[in-house]
Amino acid sequence: MPALYFHELEYQTRLAATKQAMLKSDFDTIILSDPANIFYLTGFDAWAFYAPLFLVVSCELNQPLWIGRFMDAVSAHDTTYLSEENIRTYPDNFVQSSTLHPVEPTALILKERGLDKGVIGVEMGAYYYTARIHAEFLANLPNARFSDAELLVNRVRLIKSPTEQHYLREAGRIADAAMAAAVDKCAPGVRECDVVAEIYSKQIGGTSEFGGVYTTSPPHFCAAERVRTPHGLWTDQPLKNNSALNIEIAGARLHYHCPISRTVYLGHPPDSYLRLADAVVEGLNTTMESIRPGMMAEEVELTWRKTIAKHGFEKEARLGYSIGVGFPPTWGERTASLRPGDKTVLKAGMAFHCMSGLWLENTGIVITQSFLVTENGNEPLTQFERKLSVKN
Repeated sequence: MPALYFHELEYQTRLAATKQAMLKSDFDTIILSDPANIFYLTGFDAWAFYAPLFLVVSCELNQPLWIGRFMDAVSAHDTTYLSEENIRTYPDNFVQSSTLHPVEPTALILKERGLDKGVIGVEMGAYYYTARIHAEFLANLPNARFSDAELLVNRVRLIKSPTEQHYLREAGRIADAAMAAAVDKCAPGVRECDVVAEIYSKQIGGTSEFGGVYTTSPPHFCAAERVRTPHGLWTDQPLKNNSALNIEIAGARLHYHCPISRTVYLGHPPDSYLRLADAVVEGLNTTMESIRPGMMAEEVELTWRKTIAKHGFEKEARLGYSIGVGFPPTWGERTASLRPGDKTVLKAGMAFHCMSGLWLENTGIVITQSFLVTENGNEPLTQFERKLSVKN
Protein backbone atom coordinates (compact mmCIF):
# COMPACT_ATOMS: atom_id res chain seq x y z
CA MET A 1 0.00 0.00 0.00
CA PRO A 2 1.28 3.53 -0.77
CA ALA A 3 2.45 5.67 2.15
CA LEU A 4 0.05 8.59 1.73
CA TYR A 5 0.49 11.79 3.76
CA PHE A 6 -3.25 12.47 3.45
CA HIS A 7 -6.40 10.38 3.15
CA GLU A 8 -7.31 9.60 -0.45
CA LEU A 9 -10.54 11.56 0.02
CA GLU A 10 -8.51 14.73 0.51
CA TYR A 11 -6.68 14.18 -2.77
CA GLN A 12 -10.03 13.65 -4.47
CA THR A 13 -11.32 16.91 -2.97
CA ARG A 14 -8.27 18.76 -4.30
CA LEU A 15 -8.74 17.20 -7.74
CA ALA A 16 -12.42 18.20 -7.80
CA ALA A 17 -11.50 21.80 -6.91
CA THR A 18 -8.87 21.80 -9.67
CA LYS A 19 -11.37 20.56 -12.24
CA GLN A 20 -13.81 23.23 -11.15
CA ALA A 21 -11.13 25.87 -11.74
CA MET A 22 -10.39 24.30 -15.13
CA LEU A 23 -14.05 24.53 -16.18
CA LYS A 24 -14.16 28.21 -15.23
CA SER A 25 -11.14 28.82 -17.47
CA ASP A 26 -12.41 26.59 -20.34
CA PHE A 27 -9.56 24.10 -20.09
CA ASP A 28 -10.22 20.56 -21.28
CA THR A 29 -6.87 19.35 -19.98
CA ILE A 30 -3.96 20.79 -18.02
CA ILE A 31 -0.37 19.56 -18.00
CA LEU A 32 1.40 20.34 -14.72
CA SER A 33 5.17 20.48 -14.27
CA ASP A 34 5.45 22.27 -10.92
CA PRO A 35 6.55 19.55 -8.45
CA ALA A 36 4.60 21.25 -5.66
CA ASN A 37 1.38 20.94 -7.65
CA ILE A 38 2.14 17.35 -8.62
CA PHE A 39 2.75 16.56 -4.95
CA TYR A 40 -0.42 18.40 -3.91
CA LEU A 41 -2.71 16.48 -6.25
CA THR A 42 -1.16 13.01 -5.96
CA GLY A 43 1.32 12.80 -3.08
CA PHE A 44 4.20 12.00 -5.45
CA ASP A 45 7.40 12.49 -3.48
CA ALA A 46 10.80 11.81 -5.04
CA TRP A 47 13.64 13.86 -6.48
CA ALA A 48 12.46 13.27 -10.03
CA PHE A 49 11.78 16.78 -11.29
CA TYR A 50 15.30 17.34 -12.65
CA ALA A 51 14.05 15.45 -15.72
CA PRO A 52 10.74 16.36 -17.39
CA LEU A 53 7.92 15.27 -15.10
CA PHE A 54 4.26 15.82 -15.93
CA LEU A 55 0.89 15.39 -14.30
CA VAL A 56 -2.03 15.50 -16.71
CA VAL A 57 -5.44 16.44 -15.35
CA SER A 58 -8.45 16.04 -17.61
CA CYS A 59 -12.07 16.76 -16.87
CA GLU A 60 -12.77 13.40 -18.54
CA LEU A 61 -10.53 11.30 -16.29
CA ASN A 62 -11.27 10.16 -12.74
CA GLN A 63 -7.58 10.29 -11.82
CA PRO A 64 -4.64 12.39 -12.98
CA LEU A 65 -2.13 10.82 -15.32
CA TRP A 66 1.48 10.74 -14.03
CA ILE A 67 4.19 10.69 -16.73
CA GLY A 68 7.86 10.52 -15.80
CA ARG A 69 11.19 8.77 -16.17
CA PHE A 70 10.79 4.99 -16.07
CA MET A 71 12.86 4.45 -12.90
CA ASP A 72 10.77 6.96 -10.94
CA ALA A 73 7.55 5.01 -11.49
CA VAL A 74 8.48 3.01 -8.40
CA SER A 75 8.12 6.16 -6.30
CA ALA A 76 4.83 6.95 -8.02
CA HIS A 77 3.52 3.56 -6.92
CA ASP A 78 4.92 4.01 -3.40
CA THR A 79 3.76 7.56 -2.66
CA THR A 80 0.56 8.19 -4.66
CA TYR A 81 -2.96 6.81 -4.76
CA LEU A 82 -2.89 6.51 -8.57
CA SER A 83 -3.84 3.23 -10.20
CA GLU A 84 -1.38 1.27 -12.34
CA GLU A 85 -2.90 2.45 -15.61
CA ASN A 86 -2.39 6.09 -14.65
CA ILE A 87 1.33 5.79 -13.96
CA ARG A 88 3.09 6.03 -17.32
CA THR A 89 6.76 6.37 -18.20
CA TYR A 90 9.22 7.23 -20.92
CA PRO A 91 12.44 5.27 -21.64
CA ASP A 92 15.84 6.28 -20.33
CA ASN A 93 17.22 7.15 -23.77
CA PHE A 94 15.00 10.25 -23.72
CA VAL A 95 16.74 11.58 -20.59
CA GLN A 96 19.18 14.43 -21.27
CA SER A 97 19.44 13.54 -24.94
CA SER A 98 20.50 16.01 -27.60
CA THR A 99 18.30 14.37 -30.24
CA LEU A 100 15.27 13.05 -28.31
CA HIS A 101 12.91 14.68 -25.84
CA PRO A 102 10.51 13.20 -23.23
CA VAL A 103 7.61 15.20 -24.67
CA GLU A 104 7.64 12.86 -27.69
CA PRO A 105 6.52 9.74 -25.75
CA THR A 106 4.37 11.95 -23.52
CA ALA A 107 2.47 13.17 -26.58
CA LEU A 108 1.88 9.58 -27.69
CA ILE A 109 0.41 8.75 -24.29
CA LEU A 110 -1.91 11.75 -24.51
CA LYS A 111 -3.03 10.67 -27.99
CA GLU A 112 -3.80 7.18 -26.65
CA ARG A 113 -6.10 8.74 -24.07
CA GLY A 114 -7.70 11.13 -26.55
CA LEU A 115 -6.23 14.13 -24.75
CA ASP A 116 -4.45 15.62 -27.75
CA LYS A 117 -7.30 17.95 -28.72
CA GLY A 118 -9.19 20.89 -27.29
CA VAL A 119 -7.70 23.52 -25.00
CA ILE A 120 -4.67 22.34 -23.02
CA GLY A 121 -3.42 24.50 -20.17
CA VAL A 122 0.27 24.53 -19.31
CA GLU A 123 2.19 26.28 -16.54
CA MET A 124 4.04 28.81 -18.65
CA GLY A 125 5.82 30.44 -15.72
CA ALA A 126 6.61 27.33 -13.69
CA TYR A 127 10.30 26.87 -12.93
CA TYR A 128 10.42 23.41 -14.53
CA TYR A 129 8.41 24.19 -17.66
CA THR A 130 11.10 25.17 -20.14
CA ALA A 131 10.90 26.87 -23.51
CA ARG A 132 12.11 23.60 -25.06
CA ILE A 133 9.28 21.64 -23.42
CA HIS A 134 6.70 24.10 -24.75
CA ALA A 135 8.14 24.00 -28.26
CA GLU A 136 8.05 20.20 -28.21
CA PHE A 137 4.39 20.15 -27.12
CA LEU A 138 3.44 22.54 -29.90
CA ALA A 139 5.22 20.35 -32.44
CA ASN A 140 3.94 17.01 -31.16
CA LEU A 141 0.32 17.97 -30.40
CA PRO A 142 -0.71 20.03 -33.44
CA ASN A 143 -4.45 19.46 -32.92
CA ALA A 144 -4.49 21.09 -29.48
CA ARG A 145 -4.70 24.76 -28.60
CA PHE A 146 -2.33 25.64 -25.78
CA SER A 147 -3.14 28.29 -23.21
CA ASP A 148 -1.54 29.51 -20.01
CA ALA A 149 -2.76 27.77 -16.84
CA GLU A 150 -0.09 29.38 -14.67
CA LEU A 151 -1.00 29.34 -10.94
CA LEU A 152 -4.35 27.60 -11.48
CA VAL A 153 -3.52 24.84 -8.98
CA ASN A 154 -1.46 27.21 -6.82
CA ARG A 155 -4.63 29.21 -6.17
CA VAL A 156 -6.54 26.04 -5.28
CA ARG A 157 -3.83 25.47 -2.67
CA LEU A 158 -4.37 28.83 -0.94
CA ILE A 159 -6.78 27.58 1.75
CA LYS A 160 -5.22 24.80 3.82
CA SER A 161 -7.15 21.80 5.12
CA PRO A 162 -6.99 20.90 8.84
CA THR A 163 -4.31 18.29 8.10
CA GLU A 164 -2.25 20.76 6.10
CA GLN A 165 -2.51 23.25 8.96
CA HIS A 166 -1.29 20.53 11.33
CA TYR A 167 1.80 19.95 9.16
CA LEU A 168 2.45 23.71 9.05
CA ARG A 169 2.36 23.88 12.84
CA GLU A 170 4.86 21.02 13.00
CA ALA A 171 7.04 22.83 10.46
CA GLY A 172 6.88 25.85 12.76
CA ARG A 173 8.22 23.79 15.65
CA ILE A 174 11.12 22.63 13.48
CA ALA A 175 11.80 26.23 12.45
CA ASP A 176 11.84 27.33 16.09
CA ALA A 177 14.28 24.56 17.00
CA ALA A 178 16.60 25.39 14.10
CA MET A 179 16.61 29.11 14.88
CA ALA A 180 17.23 28.48 18.58
CA ALA A 181 20.20 26.26 17.70
CA ALA A 182 21.58 28.91 15.38
CA VAL A 183 21.31 31.75 17.88
CA ASP A 184 22.83 29.58 20.60
CA LYS A 185 25.80 28.72 18.38
CA CYS A 186 26.52 32.29 17.28
CA ALA A 187 29.51 33.84 18.99
CA PRO A 188 32.55 35.86 17.96
CA GLY A 189 35.16 33.56 16.42
CA VAL A 190 32.69 30.80 15.48
CA ARG A 191 32.77 30.07 11.76
CA GLU A 192 29.62 30.97 9.83
CA CYS A 193 29.54 27.50 8.28
CA ASP A 194 29.49 25.89 11.74
CA VAL A 195 26.37 27.85 12.67
CA VAL A 196 24.70 26.77 9.44
CA ALA A 197 25.64 23.15 10.18
CA GLU A 198 23.60 23.42 13.40
CA ILE A 199 20.68 24.77 11.37
CA TYR A 200 20.79 21.88 8.93
CA SER A 201 20.99 19.36 11.77
CA LYS A 202 17.80 20.68 13.36
CA GLN A 203 15.97 21.14 10.05
CA ILE A 204 16.40 17.46 9.23
CA GLY A 205 16.40 16.02 12.75
CA GLY A 206 13.25 17.93 13.66
CA THR A 207 11.90 17.12 17.09
CA SER A 208 11.72 13.93 19.13
CA GLU A 209 8.19 13.44 17.77
CA PHE A 210 8.75 14.03 14.05
CA GLY A 211 11.53 14.73 11.59
CA GLY A 212 12.00 17.33 8.90
CA VAL A 213 12.82 17.22 5.20
CA TYR A 214 15.02 19.35 2.96
CA THR A 215 13.88 22.91 2.46
CA THR A 216 13.46 24.59 -0.90
CA SER A 217 16.51 26.79 -0.46
CA PRO A 218 19.61 26.91 1.71
CA PRO A 219 19.72 29.09 4.83
CA HIS A 220 20.25 32.75 4.06
CA PHE A 221 23.04 33.76 6.39
CA CYS A 222 24.20 37.35 6.02
CA ALA A 223 26.90 38.43 8.48
CA ALA A 224 29.02 41.55 8.88
CA GLU A 225 28.87 43.77 5.76
CA ARG A 226 26.51 41.25 4.09
CA VAL A 227 23.81 42.10 6.64
CA ARG A 228 22.49 44.63 4.13
CA THR A 229 21.72 41.86 1.61
CA PRO A 230 18.51 39.79 1.74
CA HIS A 231 19.57 36.49 0.17
CA GLY A 232 23.27 36.05 0.80
CA LEU A 233 24.90 32.79 1.89
CA TRP A 234 27.39 31.82 4.57
CA THR A 235 31.16 31.64 4.32
CA ASP A 236 33.78 29.80 6.35
CA GLN A 237 34.90 33.02 8.03
CA PRO A 238 34.59 33.58 11.81
CA LEU A 239 31.82 35.78 13.13
CA LYS A 240 32.93 39.23 14.26
CA ASN A 241 32.21 40.97 17.53
CA ASN A 242 30.09 44.14 17.54
CA SER A 243 28.29 43.22 14.34
CA ALA A 244 24.87 42.01 13.23
CA LEU A 245 23.92 38.95 11.22
CA ASN A 246 20.63 38.02 9.57
CA ILE A 247 19.34 34.47 9.38
CA GLU A 248 16.39 33.37 7.21
CA ILE A 249 15.44 29.70 7.29
CA ALA A 250 12.40 27.45 7.25
CA GLY A 251 11.23 24.31 8.92
CA ALA A 252 9.79 21.77 6.49
CA ARG A 253 7.46 18.98 7.53
CA LEU A 254 6.47 16.70 4.63
CA HIS A 255 7.27 19.64 2.28
CA TYR A 256 5.03 22.07 4.18
CA HIS A 257 7.25 25.06 4.92
CA CYS A 258 7.23 27.52 7.79
CA PRO A 259 9.82 30.30 7.34
CA ILE A 260 11.36 32.42 10.09
CA SER A 261 13.95 35.20 10.07
CA ARG A 262 15.87 36.71 12.97
CA THR A 263 18.76 39.09 13.48
CA VAL A 264 21.51 38.38 15.99
CA TYR A 265 23.78 41.12 17.27
CA LEU A 266 27.11 40.05 18.73
CA GLY A 267 28.34 42.58 21.27
CA HIS A 268 26.73 45.86 22.23
CA PRO A 269 24.47 47.33 19.53
CA PRO A 270 24.59 51.10 19.09
CA ASP A 271 21.50 53.14 19.92
CA SER A 272 20.80 53.69 16.23
CA TYR A 273 20.53 49.94 15.65
CA LEU A 274 18.34 49.47 18.72
CA ARG A 275 15.99 52.13 17.34
CA LEU A 276 15.89 50.26 14.03
CA ALA A 277 15.04 47.04 15.85
CA ASP A 278 12.33 48.75 17.88
CA ALA A 279 10.73 50.13 14.72
CA VAL A 280 10.66 46.71 13.04
CA VAL A 281 9.31 44.93 16.12
CA GLU A 282 6.60 47.55 16.63
CA GLY A 283 5.68 47.36 12.95
CA LEU A 284 5.47 43.57 13.04
CA ASN A 285 3.50 43.40 16.28
CA THR A 286 1.06 46.09 15.18
CA THR A 287 0.57 44.31 11.86
CA MET A 288 0.01 40.92 13.48
CA GLU A 289 -2.56 42.40 15.87
CA SER A 290 -4.52 43.75 12.91
CA ILE A 291 -4.69 40.62 10.75
CA ARG A 292 -8.12 39.05 10.45
CA PRO A 293 -10.19 37.30 7.78
CA GLY A 294 -11.91 39.69 5.38
CA MET A 295 -8.91 42.01 5.09
CA MET A 296 -7.26 42.42 1.74
CA ALA A 297 -3.60 41.54 1.41
CA GLU A 298 -2.74 45.15 0.64
CA GLU A 299 -4.37 46.29 3.89
CA VAL A 300 -1.95 44.15 5.88
CA GLU A 301 0.99 45.84 4.18
CA LEU A 302 -0.54 49.28 4.73
CA THR A 303 -0.65 48.73 8.50
CA TRP A 304 3.05 47.86 8.51
CA ARG A 305 3.96 50.75 6.23
CA LYS A 306 2.17 53.33 8.36
CA THR A 307 3.75 52.02 11.55
CA ILE A 308 7.36 52.05 10.39
CA ALA A 309 6.84 55.40 8.68
CA LYS A 310 6.41 56.94 12.13
CA HIS A 311 10.03 55.96 12.77
CA GLY A 312 11.23 57.33 9.44
CA PHE A 313 11.55 54.02 7.59
CA GLU A 314 9.99 52.56 4.47
CA LYS A 315 10.19 49.18 2.74
CA GLU A 316 10.11 48.98 -1.03
CA ALA A 317 9.75 45.20 -1.32
CA ARG A 318 6.55 43.32 -0.50
CA LEU A 319 5.83 42.57 3.14
CA GLY A 320 5.09 38.88 2.67
CA TYR A 321 3.64 36.04 0.63
CA SER A 322 1.52 32.91 0.90
CA ILE A 323 3.21 29.71 2.04
CA GLY A 324 2.41 26.00 2.17
CA VAL A 325 3.81 23.18 0.03
CA GLY A 326 7.25 24.03 -1.30
CA PHE A 327 9.79 22.47 -3.65
CA PRO A 328 13.01 24.06 -4.93
CA PRO A 329 13.60 26.84 -5.61
CA THR A 330 10.95 28.55 -3.44
CA TRP A 331 8.69 27.93 -0.47
CA GLY A 332 6.42 30.78 -1.59
CA GLU A 333 3.20 29.73 -3.34
CA ARG A 334 3.61 32.52 -5.94
CA THR A 335 0.01 33.68 -5.51
CA ALA A 336 -1.00 36.23 -2.86
CA SER A 337 1.50 38.85 -1.70
CA LEU A 338 1.22 41.36 1.12
CA ARG A 339 1.82 44.48 -0.95
CA PRO A 340 -0.01 47.46 -2.46
CA GLY A 341 -2.40 46.45 -5.22
CA ASP A 342 -2.94 42.86 -4.08
CA LYS A 343 -6.64 42.66 -3.28
CA THR A 344 -6.66 38.99 -2.29
CA VAL A 345 -9.17 38.65 0.54
CA LEU A 346 -7.72 36.83 3.53
CA LYS A 347 -9.70 33.73 4.49
CA ALA A 348 -9.40 31.26 7.33
CA GLY A 349 -6.93 28.54 6.38
CA MET A 350 -4.58 30.74 4.36
CA ALA A 351 -0.95 30.88 5.50
CA PHE A 352 1.60 33.66 5.03
CA HIS A 353 5.13 34.67 5.89
CA CYS A 354 5.10 38.28 7.11
CA MET A 355 8.57 39.25 5.89
CA SER A 356 9.13 42.30 8.07
CA GLY A 357 12.74 42.98 7.23
CA LEU A 358 14.53 46.17 6.28
CA TRP A 359 17.65 46.36 4.16
CA LEU A 360 19.23 49.78 4.28
CA GLU A 361 22.32 51.21 2.60
CA ASN A 362 24.77 50.05 5.26
CA THR A 363 22.84 47.64 7.45
CA GLY A 364 19.80 45.40 7.68
CA ILE A 365 17.50 43.61 10.09
CA VAL A 366 14.97 40.76 9.81
CA ILE A 367 12.41 39.82 12.46
CA THR A 368 9.52 38.01 10.78
CA GLN A 369 6.45 35.91 11.51
CA SER A 370 4.67 33.11 9.68
CA PHE A 371 0.99 32.77 10.49
CA LEU A 372 -2.30 31.10 9.70
CA VAL A 373 -5.42 33.16 9.12
CA THR A 374 -8.10 31.91 11.54
CA GLU A 375 -11.84 32.47 11.85
CA ASN A 376 -11.25 35.27 14.35
CA GLY A 377 -7.79 36.58 13.59
CA ASN A 378 -4.50 34.80 13.09
CA GLU A 379 -2.32 32.11 14.66
CA PRO A 380 1.48 32.49 14.76
CA LEU A 381 3.15 29.37 13.42
CA THR A 382 6.44 29.98 15.24
CA GLN A 383 6.90 30.93 18.88
CA PHE A 384 10.45 32.29 18.77
CA GLU A 385 10.35 35.68 20.49
CA ARG A 386 9.92 38.61 18.14
CA LYS A 387 12.91 40.71 19.12
CA LEU A 388 16.53 41.43 18.28
CA SER A 389 18.71 38.66 19.73
CA VAL A 390 21.65 40.29 21.48
CA LYS A 391 24.62 38.21 22.61
CA ASN A 392 27.13 40.19 24.62
